[in-house]
Amino acid sequence: MAKRSILHMFDPMPNNSPFDINMALDAGFDVLMPYSNVKLENIQNLTQDAIFSRSPSGIKKTGIFIGGRDIGLAIDMLQATKPAMVPPFEISVFADPSGAYTTAAALVACVEKALQQTHGKELKDCKALVFGGTGPVGIATGIIASLQGAETVLVDHLSVDTANDAAKQYNRRFNAKMTGAVARTDAEKAELLGDADIVFCTAKAGIRVLNAAVLAGAKQLKVAGDVNAVPPPGIEGIGSNDMAVPLIHATQSANAVGVGALAVGNVKYQLQHELLKFMLESEKPVFIDFREAFTKARGLV
Repeated sequence: MAKRSILHMFDPMPNNSPFDINMALDAGFDVLMPYSNVKLENIQNLTQDAIFSRSPSGIKKTGIFIGGRDIGLAIDMLQATKPAMVPPFEISVFADPSGAYTTAAALVACVEKALQQTHGKELKDCKALVFGGTGPVGIATGIIASLQGAETVLVDHLSVDTANDAAKQYNRRFNAKMTGAVARTDAEKAELLGDADIVFCTAKAGIRVLNAAVLAGAKQLKVAGDVNAVPPPGIEGIGSNDMAVPLIHATQSANAVGVGALAVGNVKYQLQHELLKFMLESEKPVFIDFREAFTKARGLV
């Protein structure tokens, strides 16, 4: 009897994400097993239960997906699966807490493409601001941009200490070089935009972060990307389907363009689908986090 493919879905939260469950089924997994309230110390035993119950042929059709909301904990859980593997009993693991890794990878890849096509520049040539920079998607976006050489600032809407703490924590973990800032008012946002080349908007859905008046003061803005698909857009003037469309309110910035939430979301959807399929099709176990996701996203945009 042919072995069915199984994806074990570990989540430290009370509920697994319906989005991830839908995606895994659509990618071709036959059976999904969601686990909630999983703790880091549970990972080794759960992983070994998953690997030792199947033959080497069944192992190739077995995988682990790690969810949650904490991007650091997700990496810790992914790392904790590795020493639990005993060759040839090894399976693939994909971490994507709250979709943060695939969303961030898609966002940075789309903005990078718009930057190259419109301005002939690379991320390493630019200063980037990440509004909503202390949330899961914001932190992951900042790390990816920083590792690509951009001068990257995580912007919190309430506290510079929160932003600095997040930057320091993830700089240590991933050898990034981020800094923190706060922008509580339009005046503070305008000041930050004064020398920024790129804006990533990863704030909560339905919140206008940058309005037309703030954008009008930006003097060297090149690309702005927004992941908020719930009206109003996080950045005024960006259409949800925009991909390198002129940013009409950035009147002092030559050829500034915007990337909208559905343009990013389309890449994110394809990206998660392709990575889940890759787990099923790979002859060798793979371990996937935001780094592998970004590499794949670049090929999709």
